[in-house]
Amino acid sequence: MITLHEISKKIGNRTLFDGVTTTFNAKNRYGLTGPNGAGKSTLLKIMMGIEEATSGTVTLPKKVGFLRQNIEDYKDFPIIDIVLMGNERLWSVMSERDALYEKEMTDAIGMRLGDLEEIIADEDGYSAEADAEILLTGMGIGLDVHSDKLNTLPLDLQFRVMLCQALFGNPEALLLDEPTNHLDLESIGWLEDFLFQYDGTLIVVSHDRHFLNSVTTHIADIDYDTIISYPGNYDQMLVAKTQSRQGAEDENKSKEKKIAHLKEFVAKFGAGTRASQVQSRLREINKLQPQELKKSNIQRPYIRFVPCDKQPGKIIFKTKQISKSFDHLVFEKFSCEIMKGDKVAVIGNNGRGKTTLIKLLANVFEPDVGSVILGHQVKFGYFPQNHEEVIDKSQKISSFDWIKSNIPAAYDQDIRGAMGKMLFAGDDAFKEVSKLSGGETARLIFAKMMLEDNNTLLLDEPNNHLDLESVSALSWGLQEFKGTAIFAAHDRDLIADVATKIIAIEEDGIHFFDGPLKDYLTSKTK
Repeated sequence: MITLHEISKKIGNRTLFDGVTTTFNAKNRYGLTGPNGAGKSTLLKIMMGIEEATSGTVTLPKKVGFLRQNIEDYKDFPIIDIVLMGNERLWSVMSERDALYEKEMTDAIGMRLGDLEEIIADEDGYSAEADAEILLTGMGIGLDVHSDKLNTLPLDLQFRVMLCQALFGNPEALLLDEPTNHLDLESIGWLEDFLFQYDGTLIVVSHDRHFLNSVTTHIADIDYDTIISYPGNYDQMLVAKTQSRQGAEDENKSKEKKIAHLKEFVAKFGAGTRASQVQSRLREINKLQPQELKKSNIQRPYIRFVPCDKQPGKIIFKTKQISKSFDHLVFEKFSCEIMKGDKVAVIGNNGRGKTTLIKLLANVFEPDVGSVILGHQVKFGYFPQNHEEVIDKSQKISSFDWIKSNIPAAYDQDIRGAMGKMLFAGDDAFKEVSKLSGGETARLIFAKMMLEDNNTLLLDEPNNHLDLESVSALSWGLQEFKGTAIFAAHDRDLIADVATKIIAIEEDGIHFFDGPLKDYLTSKTK
């Protein structure tokens, strides 16, 4: 169980939460939700003592697993050791034991070693490596690399190691901040199964709606300067929250209507002989004062891609026997035709070549063999997974000027309009690109793409760094887009809602499936 008592956090003049008292109970799995900047990650850090609250106290169980983001600090450690560090007491004792064995044996050292061995046994230390190997293997990290240093792995696998560290040691509570980032669909499924069986207290921050709906039993929503817990998953929370807010607004309207009638009476008879009745009405007016409703901090962008007037031909992209290698073969002899109006999701485990395929279509990479043919009058917009491919964060340039430099013919009011739709209101439009968060950078790229007259979109992991409201807006924008869209993603709701066709890069090759994700998964099972 985790208890927060009168927790407040202010950053400058901004209040994230004010006097929050709440309990996260054992055996419950809480999704911590709220828009970017609401304070989700900050709250987890306050719970772990990494960041101080402005006021209030936190009570934690003895053993807590926490998903750490400081990968650089672990880069030179063996992978198996990093996972073992998830149990801080065990790791500390094992390190001390190993150091003592390097010294000349004395009675005092022998006595201390006996004490340490008792602690190791108490912490299930003799099965620790085997338990760590199970976690790593479940995350798709093979036994052959468990002794390698962390920095030998690709970045996405490094994140998986850190996730295994958080899960290790049977913690009584788990705090996970964006655990599905850098995970493919297979690993996300494994993590869902693991967490579903977990019987401690789980608090998870995620922008993956399907993941939240699958895992959580409760939602703790940061809004109105506080945290409100709702039973059920994310979709159920949305219904309950909307109904609660609507009920409060309706009650206020009813009170205002009654107050108006009472004020009429007071104005009419205030100077007459019905003084006692007037005083009674005045007392009732005071009792009926509407509840002051705090403004929600949730904002939803408006994403709409308008295709250009020039209509492309029937075929948008045609690949002929393309192959691509780097230090290893990514894929070979892949041929397909992407037709006008297709919405194609590119799926597959990390490292299989999703980004490579998107970059081949976007002409960022050239195929080693074969050709990529662009259809007649096709004009495409490109959203890279690495935002710095299109935004140089070292530039001292404002967000507004960055769009202007990319679309010099655009009118200033149109740029401000597109930026406003992407939540860059007022002076935010002139924020330096170097100071933008990941979510802000993604929204800025979308604002630019909304001003371009593209009839085709190429998007590589476009939902990374976006909050749930922004992902929903993106899903709607892609569904409404009258052109063609090809996107790589791991977000199952986004894929299910948008894609009409699937390119699946599997272990046995690339499969082009004419149908939505649900039908593809059914065919794969069969």
